[in-house]
Amino acid sequence: MRLEFTKMHGLGNDFVVIDGTRQAVRLDEATLRHLADRHFGIGCDQILLVEPPGDPAQALFRYRIFNADGSEVEQCGNGARCFARFVREQGLTEAREIPVETLGGRIVLHVEDDERVRVNMGAPVFAPERIPLRAEREAPAYTLEIEGHPITLGAVSMGNPHALILVDDVARAPVTEIGPLIERHESFPRRVNVGFAHVRDRGHIDLRVFERGAGETLACGSGAAAAMAILRHRGLVDADVEVSLPGGALVLSWSGQAEAPVWLTGPATTVFNGWIDL
Repeated sequence: MRLEFTKMHGLGNDFVVIDGTRQAVRLDEATLRHLADRHFGIGCDQILLVEPPGDPAQALFRYRIFNADGSEVEQCGNGARCFARFVREQGLTEAREIPVETLGGRIVLHVEDDERVRVNMGAPVFAPERIPLRAEREAPAYTLEIEGHPITLGAVSMGNPHALILVDDVARAPVTEIGPLIERHESFPRRVNVGFAHVRDRGHIDLRVFERGAGETLACGSGAAAAMAILRHRGLVDADVEVSLPGGALVLSWSGQAEAPVWLTGPATTVFNGWIDL
């Protein structure tokens, strides 16, 4: 099978994007892992697949996200921005407001005049059973035992599960040591993305994210939205925040109201187009 693809990134969080509307695509876990392999495949953090929508009255496309380990996930903010640029650049739509179906629910992508993409990430969900998180009741913070040591973290769903740990310095945070242990902790039955955040002031957050099924990435859009939502929910940041990640900065907005969506704005970049024989 010859597969055409586009390599893209959002602040260094990189993707292989595949149009499944104009070519036959068969992606099993082994194929996905091969595509993501940086030595023997193309190399990426995630694979994004464009498909026709299940309900054309509600969405223009179906947007599917696969991690480097072959697992399918619900949400990816950086991927959503790349998705919006891709479908316009490929001539699949001329719309600047693009509703799409995802495994985590319907989201709407807005391509602005400067070609940055603004994403309605949906309302944050703090109820433990909907994250999902095994906990007796909803709380601003939870404590897990990690190798005999208590770790305090916040938790939220942004269409996918996120945990957040506050640190004094993200550069020295134990992301690669603690991230995998929390990702697969029994308290998170569907695993979890793990953020390490430092609040510089009420308008600025420094963040690193260990992504479920991918490891640490240069940027994580849903992780930035989760960090902003958790910290805003605790009253530690304002309604508009710049989140600095290793790959660059994203702008997040959330009123703090229960049903209001978090908005994410940032760039999306096309690197090259190509094909691969599978």
